[in-house]
Amino acid sequence: MKRLAVYCGSALPADPVYVEAARQVGRTLARRGIGVVYGGGRLGLMGAVADAALEAGGEVIGVIPEALVRAEVAHQGCTELHVVQTMHQRKALFTDLSDGFVTLPGGVGTMDELWEAISWAQLGYHAKPVGLLNVAGFYDQLIAFNQHMIATGFIRPQHAGILSHADTIDGLLEKMTAYEAHEPIFAMKADKL
Repeated sequence: MKRLAVYCGSALPADPVYVEAARQVGRTLARRGIGVVYGGGRLGLMGAVADAALEAGGEVIGVIPEALVRAEVAHQGCTELHVVQTMHQRKALFTDLSDGFVTLPGGVGTMDELWEAISWAQLGYHAKPVGLLNVAGFYDQLIAFNQHMIATGFIRPQHAGILSHADTIDGLLEKMTAYEAHEPIFAMKADKL
């Protein structure tokens, strides 16, 4: 994996554990020579990931909609900053520029990015690993809900392994490195659908 898209919140949560985890992700990716592709912001967890990666000598590629640049939230210190018109273009460029996806704690936008990455993997638009960093149990209920979707049959058995999760970035990267592509829906025969 040469580059990973990092999805996370632009908010600054009260508990510093989330900011430190974001900084650890940035440092770890930089030390491993893995570039960061992210939302291009300077605020919240986004800014923490980018700043830590840059401080550790890593590559940081921001992808940000023009409206957010005008709102002065763009991180001007990125290795590269791509300005796009829409959120759809932003997510498509994340996919084009990265070899996988890491999701840190965040809100609605982060969830949108995570579920789209999983959905696109199921459909065969990409065959890249999708990881969830479960900082301080933040995603315990989401992981349980994902298991519930698998158990009830709304996620096909062959797609149950698309989402990897771990409590540490090192553990998550290990799982993502071992990820094996699955059979996408577009390639399935009718009896498997």
